Amino acid sequence: MALEMRAVCERCGSALTAEAAAFICSYECTFCPTCSATLGRVCPNCGGELVPRPRRIDKGPRSSVEAPCVVE
Repeated sequence: MALEMRAVCERCGSALTAEAAAFICSYECTFCPTCSATLGRVCPNCGGELVPRPRRIDKGPRSSVEAPCVVE
């Protein structure tokens, strides 16, 4: 299941692109870095920890066959 990359901060309403820095809790409540810092990195909705959201970089169309992940 992929993350829902929410496009706005839930506190101030600022725009958040998929590439932008943002913070989420385990329920995917989403906040901009400024609001996350103001909140002490604690989600006001559930009390959970706010952690950096992974960034989704657009790399163009994906092939239907993914290459295997190789760890050396």
